[in-house]
Amino acid sequence: MTTQPGTRREHDLLGEDDVPASVYWGIHTQRAVRNFPITGVPVGHFPQLVRALALVKLAAARANRRLGDLDPVKADAIERACLLIAEDGRFRDQFVVDAVQGGAGTSTNMNANEVIANVALELMGEPRGTYTKLHPNDDVNMAQSTNDAYPTALRLAVIFASEPLGQALDDLAFAFKAKGVEFADVLKMGRTQLQDAVPMTVGQEFDAFHVTLKEDVARLREIVGLFREISLGATAIGTGINADPRYSSLVVEELARASRISLVPATNLIEATSDMGAFVLFMGLLKRTAMKLSKISNDLRLLSSGPRTGIGELKLPPVQAGSSIMPGKVNPVIPEVVNQVAFLVMGHDITVTLCAEGGQLQLNAFEPTIGYCVLNALRMLTAAVETLRVRCIEGIEVDRERCESLVRGSIGLVTALVPALGYENASRVARRALAEKRTVAEVVLDEGLLTPVQLDELLQLEAMTRPHRAKVVMARP
Repeated sequence: MTTQPGTRREHDLLGEDDVPASVYWGIHTQRAVRNFPITGVPVGHFPQLVRALALVKLAAARANRRLGDLDPVKADAIERACLLIAEDGRFRDQFVVDAVQGGAGTSTNMNANEVIANVALELMGEPRGTYTKLHPNDDVNMAQSTNDAYPTALRLAVIFASEPLGQALDDLAFAFKAKGVEFADVLKMGRTQLQDAVPMTVGQEFDAFHVTLKEDVARLREIVGLFREISLGATAIGTGINADPRYSSLVVEELARASRISLVPATNLIEATSDMGAFVLFMGLLKRTAMKLSKISNDLRLLSSGPRTGIGELKLPPVQAGSSIMPGKVNPVIPEVVNQVAFLVMGHDITVTLCAEGGQLQLNAFEPTIGYCVLNALRMLTAAVETLRVRCIEGIEVDRERCESLVRGSIGLVTALVPALGYENASRVARRALAEKRTVAEVVLDEGLLTPVQLDELLQLEAMTRPHRAKVVMARP
């Protein structure tokens, strides 16, 4: 077999193949690219995962060097290569295998080994592919297996990717709080089951959005802590085969130092190698957050419906034309895209659950799809949350006149009269007001149930937005 121009010859257990001379990955990566044309989303699409992979390899090189198992010259080259990837963000485009793959992440691990090895070789002044000088498996992958290196990198990547989401949710919650303060004096009608309920303020509505998101920020930062427990040193199935007994504690120490995250070794490496429970729990939280964002988006779309024939209490910022046929139409496109992101995240949650359950014996072969779903959900949610805040919430306005008009004409005001009239009388008033298209106040005065002064005291709208019970005696039975 003659080497083709612009290529280099590499070999593996299946034989030889020509790899483009310009790339840093090798034959194992090339076979994986051919085998898994699945999503079109390469591992390099997730910068946190690439960084985490490089840090795992960096920690392993440092631990093996401390143990005297890795030549210092090789260790130094590997460290420098890993830092270029992890800290400088270089070579991300060389992580080309599809994020969804068979083999429990072996292709991703091989891709990382080959890229780091070839970058290290260049730093040593050697041509790419000169594996007799520094080998992807013997040196970069020393004392590791895909089965402990890859899930450790996934866990680290989730920790990295969670921080931007937490910050985005914090910022969105603050934006809702700011609107709550701005609209604190705007009375409106609260609704249950899409029917008039009792008065509230627009500020109270937005403050509720603030509180519900802050709850999830707290839970996010709590649950992500589960990923601090890692399985480096477990190698193939958790027995630590081919690793020095001292290696596990050393490599966890080195990874904690390199990542600046407090990490701990798993208490049982065999259990840790096969269990995906932390990912299921974490993905469940992302689903909960997505559900809350979708519910908020539903409310925003309803409250801004119109502009003339809907509820029309809120005015969302107009960000683009809404129709190619209806001039002047503007749609709530930002809440709509948040809804769709939420639906995708919910689907990812189901997928992660199925993948975790589908693992067999000492390893879960479906970790790549678990990683793809969790990291993709984090990426989408972060983008959606930032978009919702910047393109929608910060520019929301309220139609004060519309809000007051709807409150004044609502049948729901009759609830405030129950302490004075009793439930039966109040029900009759509501039924008459609705049938005769009159206000509650008009019917009460028409029946002589209360005096105007008594009625005014009971129908103080501001008082209805907080715990309050006026002591008014009905004028007549």
